[in-house]
Amino acid sequence: MRENLHRFFRAARGAGVRVSPAESIDAMRAIAQVGFADRDILRDTLLLTLAKTQDEKRSLGECFDLFFSQPEPQQESAEQSKTDDNRESGANPSADEHGDAAGGAASENLGPLAQMLLSQDRSAISTAIANASGAASLPDIRYFTQRGIFQTRILDAMGIQRLRDDIDEQTTRNPALAERLQEALNGLRGTVRDAVSQALLLYGREETENLRNEILRNAPLARIEPRQVEQMRALIRQIARRLRERYSKPRKRQRRGHLDVRRTLRRNAAWGGVPFLTAWKRKHRDRPKIVALCDVSGSVARVSDFFLLLIHSLHEVVDDVRSFAFSGHLIEVSDILESKSPEEAMKEIMSKVGFGSSDYGNSFADFEDNWMSAITPQTTVIVLGDARSNNLDPRADILRRIGERSKRLVWLNPEGRMVWGFGDSEMPRYSTFCTVVRQCATARQLERAVSDIVATYQ
Repeated sequence: MRENLHRFFRAARGAGVRVSPAESIDAMRAIAQVGFADRDILRDTLLLTLAKTQDEKRSLGECFDLFFSQPEPQQESAEQSKTDDNRESGANPSADEHGDAAGGAASENLGPLAQMLLSQDRSAISTAIANASGAASLPDIRYFTQRGIFQTRILDAMGIQRLRDDIDEQTTRNPALAERLQEALNGLRGTVRDAVSQALLLYGREETENLRNEILRNAPLARIEPRQVEQMRALIRQIARRLRERYSKPRKRQRRGHLDVRRTLRRNAAWGGVPFLTAWKRKHRDRPKIVALCDVSGSVARVSDFFLLLIHSLHEVVDDVRSFAFSGHLIEVSDILESKSPEEAMKEIMSKVGFGSSDYGNSFADFEDNWMSAITPQTTVIVLGDARSNNLDPRADILRRIGERSKRLVWLNPEGRMVWGFGDSEMPRYSTFCTVVRQCATARQLERAVSDIVATYQ
């Protein structure tokens, strides 16, 4: 059972439940107290010790139900239906006594798998499949293309070759018995197929999720299909959680400071160097502030959607975040993003400023007139846009003043570098006043860009 619990923890991680080694030890200690007899109590114990959110509780419950359910062995139907037909028609069962006697004598020479299938002992069949699954390392399954391989391994471990030999031998001696064995073999194949499919759902989910996320992470954000939008939002939330975990702990250590060994030794000289009193080195760090200006015109609206979602998911790392959206004119959208769901927020933002023709000059002028005071020497300003201003005045002078007032001015462009400066692109002019200019067309590039920005405050 301990090995099964380890497999369950592994399956739970694949279902999206974060299970640390310490939490798995706590769960095993709790289970040692409540036992395994009552399935409902076991389920509640695992939910209480492992699940930390409502989503994790739901995922863990589904994983538990799937993990501890065994596929029902598929029983042969031909022989049963034949018996039922004889009873309904009033046929004399003594007519087949000779054949049954011959079959009983022949079954004594059959292999163990054939005898087990003929006995129709569901418990024995389930146990044999479970043992063969362990011998075939079924928990190592990762991809749906491996289903056939593991089905073959399990059947081989159960002794299918001997069963085939028994069927071939009985085909000439006792065709009725051979037919029964063939029907039982077909049912066994179906049961093993169900067991492999169940294992794939349990153990292959994480690998499938990782593969899908890897594809999405490198896909152009502007070309995400509508059916992939929610998957991308979930991926962006994962990226935000990973960034929070990476950078929030160092900030806590920095608030405490680092041990100053030299001062500590001098301060405790009277006690023979025993450190009764400690001295800490503290380095002053600016309070992090981010101001994000996002182009939400038709060409980059979807990229801005994911970018704003990522920025506003980092409040535990960045203390002060203000977001603005623009196409022809600029508005602040911080309250909208914080108070509403991503779908509702982007719908409202788009209804106010989205899908218009880009006018960077007018939008920069709006920001300078109304919110320029939000920029301080501790502020990192991020501009996300393709820098295409439809041949209107780009007002690069305002961007220069923004760069002079801020700590850093970062421009993230979702277009490829090869097209910067062509057509109505003002990227070469804007880049003159920027501290950092990066291409940001995929989720991976977006994660790296935001990670580098947050890292400057650590």
